[in-house]
Amino acid sequence: MKSTIFSRTWGAIAATALLGLALSAHAQVDAEAAKALARQNNCLKCHAIDKDKDGPAYNKVAEKYKGKAHAEARLIEHIMSGEKAKFPDGHEEEHKVVKTSPPKDMAQIKNLVQWILAQ
Repeated sequence: MKSTIFSRTWGAIAATALLGLALSAHAQVDAEAAKALARQNNCLKCHAIDKDKDGPAYNKVAEKYKGKAHAEARLIEHIMSGEKAKFPDGHEEEHKVVKTSPPKDMAQIKNLVQWILAQ
């Protein structure tokens, strides 16, 4: 009986450790690829990491969405849909749709969004 409890406990610990490794591997962000995609799409014309421009600083975006379950989905929607963006002077324009090569590569889009959320 003792060995069964012992092996179940260690099995649960091992499964938890493997899950943690899988989640942390999934959360890895390729910052250089994200920055390259942002540069290619002229995102840095309106945004900076730590300074507001016409668009909010990425660290402010990250703070706004910190701890929110829908953060990634919301930002993906924003950069893929061309929805209206409000500017400091009050006018609105359609947000530029981020383009990838190959087209609509969700791995690249998610990496960009995760990089923004990591600021």
